[in-house]
Amino acid sequence: MCGIVGYIGNTDARQIITCGLLALEYRGYDSAGIAYCINDSLNPVKIVKTTGKVMNLVNKLEQYNEDSVPLSGIGHTRWATHGGVTEVNSHPHSYGRVTLIHNGIIENYRELSDILAKDGKFPVSQTDTEIAAMVIDSYYEGDAFEAIKKACEVLEGSYSFCIIFSDQPDKIYATRKNSPLIAANCSTGSFVASDIVAIIDYTKDYFILPENHIAKLTSDSITVYDYFGNIFTPETIHVNWDIAAAKKGGYEHFMLKEIHEQPDAVINTISPRIVKGLPDFSSDNVPDDLFKNLNRIVITACGTAMHAGMLGKVMIEKYARIPVSVDIASEFRYSDPIIDEHTLVIAISQSGETADTLAAVKLAKSLGARTLAIVNVKGSIIALESDYVLYTHAGPEISVASTKAYTVQLSLMYLIAYKIAMIKNLLSDNDARCRTECLINSVDDMKATINMDQELFYITKKLKKADNIFYLGRGLDYAIACEGSLKLKEISYIHSEAYAAGELKHGTISLITDNVPVIAFATQDNVYSKVISNVVEVRSRGAYVILVTKSGEHVDTSLCDHHITLPKMDEEFTPFCNAVILQYLAYFTAVRRDLNVDQPRNLAKSVTVE
Repeated sequence: MCGIVGYIGNTDARQIITCGLLALEYRGYDSAGIAYCINDSLNPVKIVKTTGKVMNLVNKLEQYNEDSVPLSGIGHTRWATHGGVTEVNSHPHSYGRVTLIHNGIIENYRELSDILAKDGKFPVSQTDTEIAAMVIDSYYEGDAFEAIKKACEVLEGSYSFCIIFSDQPDKIYATRKNSPLIAANCSTGSFVASDIVAIIDYTKDYFILPENHIAKLTSDSITVYDYFGNIFTPETIHVNWDIAAAKKGGYEHFMLKEIHEQPDAVINTISPRIVKGLPDFSSDNVPDDLFKNLNRIVITACGTAMHAGMLGKVMIEKYARIPVSVDIASEFRYSDPIIDEHTLVIAISQSGETADTLAAVKLAKSLGARTLAIVNVKGSIIALESDYVLYTHAGPEISVASTKAYTVQLSLMYLIAYKIAMIKNLLSDNDARCRTECLINSVDDMKATINMDQELFYITKKLKKADNIFYLGRGLDYAIACEGSLKLKEISYIHSEAYAAGELKHGTISLITDNVPVIAFATQDNVYSKVISNVVEVRSRGAYVILVTKSGEHVDTSLCDHHITLPKMDEEFTPFCNAVILQYLAYFTAVRRDLNVDQPRNLAKSVTVE
């Protein structure tokens, strides 16, 4: 959940690290801190930290003028887990000769704290991270490699560490387990970070630090060792998106920029997987055999990715006629799932580092299931752990509320559904080609929907005052309603719920009173009249109704306060346009409430801890 940057090289480490932390602030913004090496034999490591956002740290650093420019350091932006949001709980943490920053959770920190207390060693903070620093220091006798290795053998949980030893100020050490960490070396120096966006201004080439390895960074090189002391040469990954993709580019917020980027992101994701008009995953080294002899498919994910899975379930069951379940990853791993070698487990994650989804993949593999990851980040942990991977090509997504990552995940779920149906001879080549062409055409429909921004901005004038908002839909519309409700809650802080419209009379309608906003989707022909009946029911109880239908539907406008009409399109692909509408409604509502759209309270982009 936290952001990490380490640098050692030939320029001002403070500037490089704080700029990197600003780029990583989507990972946590409760506090920020930096440790950098100075020319002082007694206290060679200086620590500056503060609560709040990274700019608070930048402003605080202006108070310090060093005799020389510090050329190495580590920095951290925190999403609080253990210990409240206080300066003493902020990273970096230091004990003895060890200063470190940490992303993850040390699960056995209380037990380790008790052991340290017997030696008269006590932490000053409430964090698990300080205990990790104390443990490493307890093993340190001048050999950094041995101290880190021995400490990792007793630390339980997840971690990415960047470590400075006060008697080795010309080096930075890093290691990780179940938390992300990349590293890179270029003419400016050596870097380590949670995400490439922190260092993209300096290099497009990086590598993933393998688990159970230790990296030693100097100003001109990075050496990676396994726990036996053998040198390991990692595979270099090249970023194929431009530096500008990680910047706002003139938009007021990253979220607005990323809403507008969706058509290109979808095309970039599906185009390489369409050959002669048909779905084809051969360029991803995903064989057709992966989809053969399946008894069931399990889709596991969290949050927005899970909602993409809900639509995937509808599409796969419709075309491939295979039972599909969608399991919240945090529940899946504890539910004693019934899966075997005839089960395909599809794990969806934008970051590829979601802790619960990663654990679900590991469990599925241990039970003999086949695993396929859908992730956006090359070389991410879930991608490496899965048998096969389909990378989405959304580029960096900085806003905490996911937008383009969601629609590219949807697009791959559609292609997977068509591909499995073709393999099972349930969808002819001609029909699959037709469906695939419609998927491509939906990109233009998304563009048309993006241009409806003024209409949707007007609607949110009413929504911004609401205490509760309800979303209704059936079939594909119910799945998209779930995502719309989550978006609104995430960034506007308005309580909202999504319901299958047919469930209204089973209790939910008791919550409908005068002027309570209800956003209803009626874009599916087979349940259109049913949803309209549900709209009549909430309208008769005073609801403020926003109704979304396809173009060409004859709608009695007295049933709603606002009628939103989608572009003329096949109903199967309305989720792509509905997603844009829901994203806009959430975005404009949050803007009208003068909230921080890109960094909503208590949330971080990547959930790397349970």
